[in-house]
Amino acid sequence: MNLGRPSKFRSAATPRPVFISVATIAGPLLFVLSCVQPVRAQATQTGDAAPMSNLPYSASFEVASIKPNHSGERRFFVSWQPGRFNATGMTLKFLITMAYDVKDFQVSGGPSWVNTERYDIDAKEPDSIAQELEKLPREQREPLAESMLQSLLAERFQLKLTRGTKELPAYALVVAKNGPKLQAAKPLDASVDGPNPPAGRPHGPMMRMGRGELTGQGVALTFLASMLSQQLGRTVLDKTGLKGNYDLTLKWTPEQGEGMMMAGPGPGGGGPPPDGAPPVEASGPSIFTALQEQLGLKLEATKAPAEVLTIDHVERPSEN
Repeated sequence: MNLGRPSKFRSAATPRPVFISVATIAGPLLFVLSCVQPVRAQATQTGDAAPMSNLPYSASFEVASIKPNHSGERRFFVSWQPGRFNATGMTLKFLITMAYDVKDFQVSGGPSWVNTERYDIDAKEPDSIAQELEKLPREQREPLAESMLQSLLAERFQLKLTRGTKELPAYALVVAKNGPKLQAAKPLDASVDGPNPPAGRPHGPMMRMGRGELTGQGVALTFLASMLSQQLGRTVLDKTGLKGNYDLTLKWTPEQGEGMMMAGPGPGGGGPPPDGAPPVEASGPSIFTALQEQLGLKLEATKAPAEVLTIDHVERPSEN
């Protein structure tokens, strides 16, 4: 997933597939990210996404297979590349967050199964169209991919949403009193990004996140803010004013019931304290304290407008 905010695509001169494998219980998570913020349609009124009339291809897949996943496996896998989308063990709730570029806490409504039942999806365009999609500039390819997934959810899950904005509790990521403790990204080497990389080029970027631990290579602080947002269940705004990419490591003691990133608030989630104050520490530092001690950064409670999606209607997917 790439950032500005995390996205589904890797930044590269030649488009390459991105794979995301997420464990919900134990073990680190590996994300390959890029620093480009995609251009995407915004809508604040009732209804579906704004039309992608400026794009040269139909914003829908030609064929798609959707099957219930009853394996009991608590990992999910995503491969998203031009003209093809594959997912294993994905909930509809998470598919919505990918399709509309929002986080879990920004989606509400719908029956309980949207957040519990898992699906395997294989959706694709003909190879000839996929090859043409690879030639598109990223600012066209990324919103087209999101729109294709939106169409898939509307057609197969009969998904209807109300889109709007709402003032919600948030955090501002700022520099702490004694200044930042950040290490500039090291030059890229072959062990990080394949053979014969350009000399002196910054890292990936890459981010690895497990329960109570985050490691980043060549990441902008907008990446960090977005990861923290998923962990805390609130929008986190990068207000540090610090540019560039950094190598960083953050370790903290998760609160009881705090989930992995992408879990969102609620049972097993990781929602923030209701008053916005840092939680009480257990055997080690909270994520709030760890940010100050290890990175020289601080989270301050604030409010910010955020896009919100309300599920008005949804059905289990139609037969293939």
